Amino acid sequence: MKKNLKWKLALIIAVTGLCLFLIYPPKEKIKLGLDLKGGTHLVLQVLTDDAINVETDQMLARFEEVFKKNNISFTEATKEKPGRFFFRGIPSDQESKARDLIDQYTRDWDYSFSGDRLIFTLKPQAALYLRDQAVTQTLETIRNRIDQFGVAEPIIQRQGSDRIVVELPGVEDPERVKNLIKVTAVLEFKLVKAGPAPDEETLLREFGGQVPEDAEVVKADPRRGVQGYYLVSKVAAVTGKDLRSVRRGVDEWNNPAVHFTLTPDGAKRFEQVTGQNIGKQLAIILDGRVQSAPVIQARISDAGIIQGRFTPEEADDLVVILKAGALPAGIKYLEERTVGPTLGSDSIRQGLIAGLIAIFAVMAFMIFYYKLSGINAIVALILNEIIIFGAMAYFRATLTLPGIAGIILGIGMAVDANVLIFERIKEELVLGKNVASAIATGFSRAFSAIFDSNLTTIISAVFLFQFGTGPIKGYAVTLICSLVANLFTAVFVSRFIFEAFVPSNAKRLSI
Repeated sequence: MKKNLKWKLALIIAVTGLCLFLIYPPKEKIKLGLDLKGGTHLVLQVLTDDAINVETDQMLARFEEVFKKNNISFTEATKEKPGRFFFRGIPSDQESKARDLIDQYTRDWDYSFSGDRLIFTLKPQAALYLRDQAVTQTLETIRNRIDQFGVAEPIIQRQGSDRIVVELPGVEDPERVKNLIKVTAVLEFKLVKAGPAPDEETLLREFGGQVPEDAEVVKADPRRGVQGYYLVSKVAAVTGKDLRSVRRGVDEWNNPAVHFTLTPDGAKRFEQVTGQNIGKQLAIILDGRVQSAPVIQARISDAGIIQGRFTPEEADDLVVILKAGALPAGIKYLEERTVGPTLGSDSIRQGLIAGLIAIFAVMAFMIFYYKLSGINAIVALILNEIIIFGAMAYFRATLTLPGIAGIILGIGMAVDANVLIFERIKEELVLGKNVASAIATGFSRAFSAIFDSNLTTIISAVFLFQFGTGPIKGYAVTLICSLVANLFTAVFVSRFIFEAFVPSNAKRLSI
């Protein structure tokens, strides 16, 4: 064999071997999309106003503290709406000092004095950034929760300005997933000042019917066997942010519970609070509901337990949620679809049948019309499919029903390239050139047309991938893989076969 053919053969064998290695075993390496495997499809809307609302509350509380610390007096501090709050009653001789403090502590809020009011308004650019960050953080939090939940190869992606698409192949219990995703997961440990009581009126009777400034009323979660209302400290001893590790375990009655350990800073505060309040109740609050309120029996440092009559699944889900962190904003479900595995199996079977029919029909035509040269095209076509699936396995692409359509279209594009080359070769033979010269000229002259057609289609597919979602992306991925593989097989592999099996002094070519 010629020296230049040896390295070409080595390259073809290497590419084929690598792709086969990447594909095997196909059931593990080729991921199936929701339309093939079945599962759950959700479209969520992030309530970005929540992020603005939280920022407003935090900034209002921050300036209350700053003004008090710097002896700036005011009679009222009120949130007017998300993104707007005001202070009333600031003396005119303290306005200059207040301006200096505002300029020092924030750049994201506009402010103005109107009469005796100091009005803060969130800048539009800052509001836009907060909304964008809320969606981004929500997407990452949901991805962390889903990953820890154990769903294989989920698709979680942003759609538009405030929507998130979640596709979970193989998941047929959407309610559990929805609960896992939607719960805000704000965990707080707060000292109990009074309670439980059957209603707020009874709870606040000893406080003159008013909630003390340093306290708040929290309702119990009846699902955990806790009833009534509790009056708890407004400031939490520790929160979910102080958790270092969390795992499922059992309590002293062998019921499912959640065990946790705290960070050094959280442990220090927890030890101080529990040490000073032995004999008092400590409320464990999740998303504004008391899960349990055990009595502090001894000083607790860096470890504890969350009880609440959990089922094993609920305990597992709570572990996942606490590990992944709290959502920065609320979410609303806009769309929900459950695809059964029977539909997926039918889609796979029909897609495979369509693909096989297409391949065998093309093979039969190529052999019938181009004789022995058609076998060249068939070998290139088979290698083309191997490369496609190898590339999908390497890039962890998901095969969807539209993706199968993209592969079938790629088969047509691959054969079209061979047709262009073969017709060029036939033209050169008609002009009287010898076989070797006709093959060389046919490939060189057909290359520009093949390259241009494939490149323009790849560009279109790239835009489909960039701006499309779900199935459209699947179609674009398989089409791009098909076209790139086609450039290699139709031009490089097909030419190698001619050069390797057609003698340089051949007088005739079966084409």
